[in-house]
Amino acid sequence: MGRRYRLVILILEEKLTKRKAKALYDSGDITRAEIGTYSGLAYIHRYLFEEIYEFAGNLRTVNISKGGFRFVPVLYLQSALEQIDSMPQQGFEQVVEKYVEMNVAHPFREGNGRAMRIWLDLLLKAEVQRVVDWNQVDKDEYLDAMQLSVVNDKAIKGLIEQALTDRIDDRALYLKGIDVSYYYEGYSEFKTEDL
Repeated sequence: MGRRYRLVILILEEKLTKRKAKALYDSGDITRAEIGTYSGLAYIHRYLFEEIYEFAGNLRTVNISKGGFRFVPVLYLQSALEQIDSMPQQGFEQVVEKYVEMNVAHPFREGNGRAMRIWLDLLLKAEVQRVVDWNQVDKDEYLDAMQLSVVNDKAIKGLIEQALTDRIDDRALYLKGIDVSYYYEGYSEFKTEDL
């Protein structure tokens, strides 16, 4: 596949999935996602990526790694997700710990981070009546903290905590958060609000 073709595919993916992220909120379908479970995350993932990936919302069947880090092997993935589902989620600390564990599991072949940040906000909204203002979280600091979170989650907890807001039903904040979330993954051609 040529470089230009791959770039066109990535731009198309960004446009389609940002539209879906916007529709997820505007339609109220976001309220259908089960809070704090793999099932809820799979619902979000499927909703965002169903027009792009035939595996959208389905548990990955291949081992994956990123930057030298190997995510939970397929052999143990179902068991890991069951353990994550059973983790407590009362209060900020437990919510972020659950988020970190879900990141280590990385249950999908592609699109984990974008779906998980929406999942995290739903969980924070339900448990602590806050969401993350992702505009307040620096990309490099976030990515470094997530990488470190496997052994020490203090940095990611600190970053997220300082960016919490009580604007839990603010549409503009949600849409800007989608843009920032996508920016973390290298997507920045479109503003979600304009789609």
